Amino acid sequence: MRKKLLKRIVIDPEILVGKPVIRGMRISVEVILKMLAQNISKEEILKEYPHLKDEDIQAALLYALEVISGEEVLPIKVGKR
Repeated sequence: MRKKLLKRIVIDPEILVGKPVIRGMRISVEVILKMLAQNISKEEILKEYPHLKDEDIQAALLYALEVISGEEVLPIKVGKR
């Protein structure tokens, strides 16, 4: 299921300068995440973008999770100056 969802994300330098987008459309993962962060419901997003499917929103969230989980986090020590 994970692989199937991630196949919905396309990175193509010819589309939105290579930003990850949904199924090659000009709807970026970033736009979907921003809308969800603004507490816009999935139903409202699907109404605003009728070409999207529920699986596209799931794919955007999974893609973001994959990117974040692959980050290397380095501890930062805050000291007195």
